[in-house]
Amino acid sequence: MSVTSVDKDLDNLTLTLVADFAAPVERVWQLWADPRQLERWWGPPTYPATVEQHDLTPGGEVTYYMTGPEGDRHHGWWRVSSATPPTALEFTDGFADDEGKPRDDMPVNTVRVRLTEHGGGTRMEMRSLFDSREQMEQVLGMGAVEGLTAAVGQIDALLAS
Repeated sequence: MSVTSVDKDLDNLTLTLVADFAAPVERVWQLWADPRQLERWWGPPTYPATVEQHDLTPGGEVTYYMTGPEGDRHHGWWRVSSATPPTALEFTDGFADDEGKPRDDMPVNTVRVRLTEHGGGTRMEMRSLFDSREQMEQVLGMGAVEGLTAAVGQIDALLAS
């Protein structure tokens, strides 16, 4: 498995996942930049993603939904604040209703993705920053660590294909 660490820091309101891949930075960036490739790993294996809108430019949006084993759909959105291909991406990540509209009753967090050369391949660091301990605990309670680890764990197979 490519995930090397997951750190939950409730004091600093961060969740950080680090993963190492045997592929160049530019190739790993494509997993974010190409919506069809993003669909193949954004979401745990039992909740595959469908990307509806994909614009990784500052001010752009990504909208998607994950389909569960029973056919249930879980919608989400990103608002891109910065993108520096092929090494950095920052976006606000939130939950959406069945029509794709942001839900005010659910947590929102900021995600910072950094891709760096490491050991002949790429190290990906995804750091999620939360506004409050309650929001972070709510997301953790929903299985965020397990879901993110399973999702990112699918990347090795994509890079090998």
